[in-house]
Amino acid sequence: MVVPFFLGMYYSLTDWNGVARTVNWVGLANFKTIFSNDPDFWKSFSFTVRFTVLGVILTNVVGFALAYLLTRALKLRNLMRTIFFMPNVIGGLLLGFIFQFIFIKGFDTMYDITGWSFFGLPWLGDATTGFWGITMVFIWHQAGYLMVIYIASLTNVPSEILEAAEIDGASRWQLLRSIIIPLIMPAVTICLFLAISWAFKIFDLNLSLTRGGPFKSTESVAMNIYNEAFQNNRYGLGTAKAMLFFVIVAFITIIQVRLTKKREVEA
Repeated sequence: MVVPFFLGMYYSLTDWNGVARTVNWVGLANFKTIFSNDPDFWKSFSFTVRFTVLGVILTNVVGFALAYLLTRALKLRNLMRTIFFMPNVIGGLLLGFIFQFIFIKGFDTMYDITGWSFFGLPWLGDATTGFWGITMVFIWHQAGYLMVIYIASLTNVPSEILEAAEIDGASRWQLLRSIIIPLIMPAVTICLFLAISWAFKIFDLNLSLTRGGPFKSTESVAMNIYNEAFQNNRYGLGTAKAMLFFVIVAFITIIQVRLTKKREVEA
């Protein structure tokens, strides 16, 4: 990890094309290009930020809701936990191709049967529906993993505290807001960190579902970096984008961890 990181720092200051043996030092020229003459990068960055905000919130909400439900006294809760976790086992690239078939062939068939406009939308052929399509698949893929973390945390909430609050007349919503959530904040910190990292680095689902189209409207930063380095053969510029992206994501995750750490309490 250390050697590629420092090599990346070096290559971000060169004009290397990824193939040639000669590497020319250009200093900060790549970074100047990114800020002054690369609208596609900032377009992909805007898409990634919007996707991350929505994906992180909904993935955690769904994961927590499933965990909260499956810590109740349900007969089939172990089976349901397994079923909800299973999507996370499927690789992102394979999952993307599966859902590409569902969005194109499956939804088209459902539209013919039901006539519902929802199934007739161009899910992977339009900027808006493409964004929502990737978001839905991302949530379906990752929520089960966060569910497991939330389940582990919820089962460790002291039952005597909950019982005492119920005796005092606390409602289920008050229990959730004032006792359960504050006590599972360490899990919230971890889940938010993981979801932010996954969402910002999304590449496999993006590649298999839309390939960044139409007209780069659903291109993530990771895909933009990949295309710059390995398709446009501008490895130096692509590495500069990766370094800038690393700094931004690191800054955001540090702030998130510090904010949620401050809200953690001990039982």
